[in-house]
Amino acid sequence: MAVPERDASDDGPDTSVGPALRIASPAGKWVLLTTVLGSGMALLDSTVVNVALPAIGRDLDASLAALQWTVNGYMLSLAGLILLGGSLGDRFGRRKVFVVGVVWFAAASLLCGLAPNVDVLIAARVLQGVGGALLTPGSLAIIQASFHPADRARAVGLWSGFGGVGAAVGPFLGGWLVDGPGWRWVFLLNIPVALVCVPVALRHVPESSGTFDVGKADGTGGADSGGAAPHRRFDVLGAVLGAAALALVTYALIEARSGSVLVPVTAVAGVAAGVAFVQVERRRSDPMMPPDIFSSRQFTAVNLVTLCVYAAFGGFFFLTALQLQVVAGYSALQAGTALLPITVLTLLFSARSGELAQRIGPRIPLTVGPLLCATAMLLMLRVGEDASYPTDVLPALLVMGVGLVALVAPLTATVLASVDTGRAGLASGINNAAARAAGLVAVAALPVLTGMGEDAYRSADAFDAAFRRAMPLCAGVLVVGAVIAFTTVRRPAPGCRRPECRTHGSILAPPLEPRRTRHGSLGPAGPDTSAERPTP
Repeated sequence: MAVPERDASDDGPDTSVGPALRIASPAGKWVLLTTVLGSGMALLDSTVVNVALPAIGRDLDASLAALQWTVNGYMLSLAGLILLGGSLGDRFGRRKVFVVGVVWFAAASLLCGLAPNVDVLIAARVLQGVGGALLTPGSLAIIQASFHPADRARAVGLWSGFGGVGAAVGPFLGGWLVDGPGWRWVFLLNIPVALVCVPVALRHVPESSGTFDVGKADGTGGADSGGAAPHRRFDVLGAVLGAAALALVTYALIEARSGSVLVPVTAVAGVAAGVAFVQVERRRSDPMMPPDIFSSRQFTAVNLVTLCVYAAFGGFFFLTALQLQVVAGYSALQAGTALLPITVLTLLFSARSGELAQRIGPRIPLTVGPLLCATAMLLMLRVGEDASYPTDVLPALLVMGVGLVALVAPLTATVLASVDTGRAGLASGINNAAARAAGLVAVAALPVLTGMGEDAYRSADAFDAAFRRAMPLCAGVLVVGAVIAFTTVRRPAPGCRRPECRTHGSILAPPLEPRRTRHGSLGPAGPDTSAERPTP
């Protein structure tokens, strides 16, 4: 559904100023550089840390549970707060919140790099996730608010593509740092990036706030040209309850091996917090996650698929980085390089996969993709002691890459097409948060489900035995996702919104999409003609 074109004379004098930066201009290039650097830090960190886990464990004498928290501490705060982070930018200014996020992320990275023990490292990782929740949606919103509508899709594509390059380079770079100057530089590397990003943002990125209007095709004023949008209240209680539910359930799963009386208590408390979250969202007039968005059966179905596939991916990448080093005897650099084909394939072919899904519909890609990934996980059972990369490791990773190519772009497109155009950005944020939550739950649960002991990563035999139990479990979850997709997903109606992030390399969460409209009004389904008033 599109908003009918309105005569500008109906509104009186148009005093609004739309975003006017062009990619070819120096100002546009500075904005693009800033957003790529900022979001690249968070994306790089999400892919690089897994490779460093064995070295972290040895240096800090950490248990397997501590390594799980090292990964999940970051994912927990990021998944729990990413929706709130976007709202903060709308209220206080996107550049301001983005810069705060970059500084916060860099400070937490410094704390990670200087951590004297694993407890400090875990706390710093949680703080890193908070910074990531501020800068990740902020970087995309800055592009949406700054560029002329004619250049906006290309700017988003460049932002996403360069982010994909960062994701591809991450494991390789992490492995090189771990084997060279040490694992602490995996985190300290963020400091010089932030030192470049912040001054450039303050000098070259225009400030903007409020939410998007539906504008005219020339990028000038929208339906409301008189003043700033009224601010809605923050759903702080919803964010706290959602994060608490994830934290408590994660704690119960990770600590289940200890037999502590706190395990069932925290498990029950986590479920109670989840129920309370749902009730709060139902009763609020402006919830962070409006329950009525799930009235779309297609949206609900595709999020169930998301939970299945990204739970499997989260467990796979966590365990595979350890398997290659602990069991196969790879160095950190070799293990990081080994994973490179997956991100390279998604980076090169994700756009073509999205185009194919537009022609044939999403059901086949969303069914075939998870099945290919499940096959890849079963092929990983060939990876044992002294595994050969060309014959044992590479075939599985190539199949995994092809599965991701088939899956991710159609998944994002189906999420956007399953809701009204004005809620597409919200739907994308919910789907992204769901993927991250599924991954952190999988990292918490798989060691318990496979009988992995606290020191399993120190023993090749013990870890290999657990890995061989984990891969079929992950494959089974992917098959469930494929069945859900085949039985519930249907071709979207014509004229639905299409993703702007068509090239990407993220492997741990689907790409975010920007919001376009204000007050829930529906924007155009074709090229983006939204506009926004910059803040002086």
